[in-house]
Order: sequence, then structure tokens, then C-alpha cells
Amino acid sequence: MKEAILAYWAKHPDFAEEARAEGVDVDGGHLPVKGIMFDMDGVLFDSMPYHAISWSRVCNEYGLAMTEEEVFLNEGRTGFSTINWLTMRQWGRETTEEEVEHIYQLKCKAFNSFPPAPKMHGTEELLTQVKASGKIIMVVTGSGQASLLTRLTSNYPGFFKEELIVSSRDVVHGKPNPEPYLMGLKKMNLRPWEALVVENAPLGVRAGVAAEVFTIAANTGPLKDEVLLNEGANLLFPSMDAFADQWQKLLFNF
Repeated sequence: MKEAILAYWAKHPDFAEEARAEGVDVDGGHLPVKGIMFDMDGVLFDSMPYHAISWSRVCNEYGLAMTEEEVFLNEGRTGFSTINWLTMRQWGRETTEEEVEHIYQLKCKAFNSFPPAPKMHGTEELLTQVKASGKIIMVVTGSGQASLLTRLTSNYPGFFKEELIVSSRDVVHGKPNPEPYLMGLKKMNLRPWEALVVENAPLGVRAGVAAEVFTIAANTGPLKDEVLLNEGANLLFPSMDAFADQWQKLLFNF
């Protein structure tokens, strides 16, 4: 852990200088974390298998080839970004608002035909420890569901507040653009070196890294670890359970 933090400071010397001036033990591998930004699908909820089936089925029926693996690889994009990426790749043109609305409605209908996605195993234990340590808890998701807050508060009561959620409705550019995480920092009133990003998706990791935040990957899906590490993840855990198990040790550095 110490080595990962030292590598982060080395990559961001301006941050290191600023932190040292405020008394942070940068050379001792300390990162003064005040807030943590959690992705939703694949981190808070074990929902990605349902999303993969829904996206691939609907898009293929519409004539846009998409595999379930590609859904995992492109997780984090907004609905518009996903559909536009597909139409550009297959038809060589930008999508339209009408097309996006039609495909996304079909995708949501397919997704909602599944049982409610369960909470990701280990996440509630981690959130409990994070809250007890006094860190700000934030959600940064590519989802734009109107029922987002209700879903979060009913499954994880006492952890999430409406003013500490960034969804696709709040940004112009979704992941892998850093805008969602930069918006999260703004809402928490924190600097990049005072926060963490927790992601399971390659594009989400890329967004967190581009926002210059220490980014932790939890590989809760079928992708190889290298896919997440190659996007720049500063630290990787094989599951949210593993992350929760290590939290108390990580606190020595946070």
C-alpha cells in the first residue's frame, strides 16, 4: 500500500508539494483521504450480469452488434455514449436523440425484467467501516435512473445523501471522461489527493485516474486484472470482500 501511495505522489509532484506544505507525511506514504467516491453497478450492486445481457440482447436485435464482454469493457458510459459508440462503429454515423431514447427504453425494459440486483457481497461491511472512520461517502455513476436515490437508501440505509450523488443527469460527458469524478470532488469540496475512487470498470478506472484521484479497482466481474491495471488503477482487490477485509490496514496510510 505504501508503495502505491508513493507512486501516486511521484506521478503528481505538485500535489505532493502542496500536501507537504500542509504537514502531510508524503514521504512516509500517507494519503490524507477525506472522501471516497464509489461507482454503483459492479461495486454497490451485483448488477452487471443483468446489464450485460440486456445491452447485448437489445442492441443485437436493433442491428448493433455487441457482446456481453463488450458491455463489461464499456461499463460506465452513459446510455448516449454507449449507443453512439456502437452506431459510429457499425454504421459510421452519430446516433440521434430519438434512436437513443428508443434503444435505451428497450434496454431498461429488458433490465427491469430481471429480479432486483442483490447488493455486492462485502460492500456494506466496507461502507460501515468507511462511515465509522469519518470519511465522506459519495456515489458517482453513469446511471440516470430517476429511482436512483430510493434504490440506494432502501438497500443501504444511512449511507447515502442526495447531495452526494453524481449521475448521468449531472454531467455532459460520462466516463471515461473525468467530469463525473471532478464533479464528485466539487460536491465534496475536496482536492484530488484528498479522495479515493472505487471502481470495477476499465473506463471508470480511466476516469478516476484522469481526475488525478487515487483509484482502487475491485475486480468483481469477468475481466482479467490486467485490463484494470492497464487503465492505471493504483491498487487492485479481487473482490469487495477483500477490500473490506483490508480496510483497517489501509487506514494506517489514510
